[in-house]
Amino acid sequence: MISYDEFKKVEIKAGKILSAEKVPDTDKLFRLSVDFAENREDVAEDGTKVSKPVRRQIISGIAAYFPDPQLLVGKTCMFVTNLEPRMIRGLESQGMILAVKTETGFSLLEPNATIAPGSAAS
Repeated sequence: MISYDEFKKVEIKAGKILSAEKVPDTDKLFRLSVDFAENREDVAEDGTKVSKPVRRQIISGIAAYFPDPQLLVGKTCMFVTNLEPRMIRGLESQGMILAVKTETGFSLLEPNATIAPGSAAS
């Protein structure tokens, strides 16, 4: 059991999967590129400030449930976004996709269509 105060530390956000590919030499892993509507300021060559979108890489062991990783592209799913980055098969994972697995099925946690990437659970 964890306390409510510990649970409040978990950051859950909606993210749109922009790309998905199988991690080579693995049976279970996909590399996902996910949009959480985050931007970072950068400086262009001419010195002007520009805002660039940040994409996070998520390494996930869900390949057994999706024979074609392209089935994930375009889906908005829920992710834990404040985990410490973790190296998995030499790739940095910057979060965790949320899913439910039972003896009879598997489901990604997907918000309804009106929830935009970057929306946080409260």
